[in-house]
Amino acid sequence: MQVAFCAVIFSKFVKNKIKMRKALQVAVVLLAFLPAISFAQGTKDAWPELKKFHSYMSSTFHPVEESNYAPLRAKADSLFSSAQAWQRSAVPSGFKPVETKAALKKLVVKCAAVSKAVQANQDDARLKKLITEAHDIFHTIVGECRTTEE
Repeated sequence: MQVAFCAVIFSKFVKNKIKMRKALQVAVVLLAFLPAISFAQGTKDAWPELKKFHSYMSSTFHPVEESNYAPLRAKADSLFSSAQAWQRSAVPSGFKPVETKAALKKLVVKCAAVSKAVQANQDDARLKKLITEAHDIFHTIVGECRTTEE
């Protein structure tokens, strides 16, 4: 949308026969501000604890899909800690509070089970089952618990 806005402005300058150099300078300035505008729009609904948890979930779950359990074994405690921190944080307006809190409670329980299974050196099949269940709960939160679709 911002790119279209810049194109319209740029075309108006060209149509009005303003010097091409000036039009180019204006376009460069407008384009320079696009990342700031996009960042501001993306961060107004940001939930830092969700992002932190997602970083641990993605770096542990996806390797397991490829039979690489080392990242999960190394980060299981951090995954659990970030789930707890996420549960303690305030639910932002873009999420259904009751459903989100209930799902976060389930997520913390599942991440605790993952952490305990890693500490007990349980087999890969058990770890895959648990991290997959935690991943499914995560997707419930970021999908079904939202008040609006993005």
